[in-house]
Parts: sequence; structure tokens; C-alpha cells
Amino acid sequence: MEPFDVEVLLPVHNEGESIEATINGMYAELSKVTRTGFIVCEDGSKDNSKQVLRELAKELPIRLNLSDARKGYSKAMREGMDMLEADYLLCLDSDGQCDPKDFAGFWRNRESADVVIGWRTNRADPLVRRIFSRFFFLFYQAVFRVPVHDPSCPYVLMSKPVAKRMAQELGSMKEGFWWEFVARTHRLGFTIKELPIHHQLRSAGVTQVYKWRKMPGIFLRHLAAIFTIWKQTRPGHRQTLPPKSADRPLTQPSHESLGRH
Repeated sequence: MEPFDVEVLLPVHNEGESIEATINGMYAELSKVTRTGFIVCEDGSKDNSKQVLRELAKELPIRLNLSDARKGYSKAMREGMDMLEADYLLCLDSDGQCDPKDFAGFWRNRESADVVIGWRTNRADPLVRRIFSRFFFLFYQAVFRVPVHDPSCPYVLMSKPVAKRMAQELGSMKEGFWWEFVARTHRLGFTIKELPIHHQLRSAGVTQVYKWRKMPGIFLRHLAAIFTIWKQTRPGHRQTLPPKSADRPLTQPSHESLGRH
């Protein structure tokens, strides 16, 4: 089979109830646009997610990176980015909140910028998460002044060179992966284009991260990370890695490659 044009990176944690329908829906829409494969980074699920994914990978072009221990969203995403083989990487969350029908617009704009990111103009998240995001956005923009309205949106299309480079750069903001991604790509000089997307309620389950009792700790960690990212990316500061180092593997993840379908 010919190589995929785009691979979709999905982090999965305890999504056994909905992940089959979510991936099937994504594949049905995206495969209409271009040749599509999946990289699924399963992150220590305690439900039946692994079993569901193994069965699904028998039918669809999916490469699995399974883990018995919880690594966290950021590390799972970086491992998936480093596994990329296609020319483009599309990142989506596996909760079904982002509409795969929006992908056609992203694909049409793939050469207009290094990174194409979604803008949830009518965000369907719980009030606590929207309040937190808006408040944090003010601090974030005061420091980085990124040219986007929604830097935490998990609907992102990037070229392979960007994915490989950023897999090496990220890791400071463990609970705010996309906040960090946008800040670092902007500071590194990659171009960013923002497109409005449809946003919907989760297909199943509830978030385990953005709850009121966790907000103070998350907010303080985010502020500390802002300072770290600013310090590491300020003019005149030597970057952690030169551009050519993007070819080096981030890690050697244990994954199941089920071939091309």
C-alpha cells in the first residue's frame, strides 16, 4: 500500500466506551479527503481500551503504542509525534469533541503555514474549564503574544519537520500541552494559521483533569511553566537542540505495528 499522506495522533486514556465509534467516524471522514492512517498512544487505561483498540487495528490502518503505566498526555503525545512516518500529522483528542468534518479545510490550508490550528468559536466545555482557560490566556498572551485566539485547541495539523522538532522541545507544561506547543512553535519562528472549528460535548465520560479542586495547583504549575518556556526561548538563548536534531528519536516506545491495511 502507498504511504499515508497524513497520520492522526490520538492519545487514549479510559475511552473504551466510545473510542471505536470515534475512530471509525474520523476514518470515514478523513479518508474521503486523503490517504489516512492512525497513531494511537494509549496511556495506561484501566478499562477495556486496549482490547477495543487491538480489535479495531485489525480493520483499520492503526499503529498502537500501548502502556501499562500512566505516562500523561504530554509524554504520550511526544512519543506519538516521534513515531510519525507520513508527511503530515493531525492531532486530535479522542473524546469526540472535535468534528472530523472540519479536516477538509485544514488539508486545503496545509501549505499556507507550518501549523494549522483550530479555533473553538463556540466552546462546548464545562464552565470551570472555560473560566480557567480565559483567565490563563491573559497571562499567557502578555508573555508570548501568539497570533491565535485559542492556543489550547487540540485540533492541529503540522508538517513532519515541525512534528519531529517539537517532539524534542516539549515537556514543560504537562497539563497544558497545546499551550506550550503554540508558544514554542511561535517563538521558534514556525508560521501558524487558525481556522474556526465545530466543537461538541464529549461522546462519553468526563474530564479527570480540569476540576475545581485541581485548579489552584494547575494554575501555579502553568505560571511556572510560562516562565520556563519564556526563559528557554528568549532571544539570544541557545535552543535546547539544533534543527537537525529533530531526526533523532525521542524515545524507543513499545508499540504494536499492525501494518498497512
